[in-house]
Amino acid sequence: MTQNDFTIKGRVLALDLGEKRIGVAVSDATRTIATTLDVIKRTSRQADFAQIGRLLAEQQANLLVIGLPVMLDGREGEKAAWVRDYAAALYNELQVPIAFTDEAFTTVQAENSLRARGQKGRKIRQNVDAVAATLILQAYLDAQDNNQQMTGSA
Repeated sequence: MTQNDFTIKGRVLALDLGEKRIGVAVSDATRTIATTLDVIKRTSRQADFAQIGRLLAEQQANLLVIGLPVMLDGREGEKAAWVRDYAAALYNELQVPIAFTDEAFTTVQAENSLRARGQKGRKIRQNVDAVAATLILQAYLDAQDNNQQMTGSA
């Protein structure tokens, strides 16, 4: 389900999965910069998958990164199991490579960032998932870039 050759370029779509909303972010084609894209209001897995598939096609993305909620001690709990199950079903539906990355504290960071920009209450709730997805994606992109630099890959 994962793509291990990070020398491949092309846009990456990232998801911050929640019970009510899915935050979506996208990278540039060189996989350098993450940008906030959208928030999907969840109704059913089938509807979610259709919207995610549409965004993958529109953005011409060839990799999906999903935030994985890992506990502070490194273990995966019930929420992580749900995310992995959701991702497996998504992969079966769309056949797009999927990678996971730790999403620890991204929602808190996103809320703080939105507050710092003067947003409040409802506006924060509307945007926090997409901003969290952007933080997840940027962390993933930075980690891949650091990994390539350490191994001498271009």
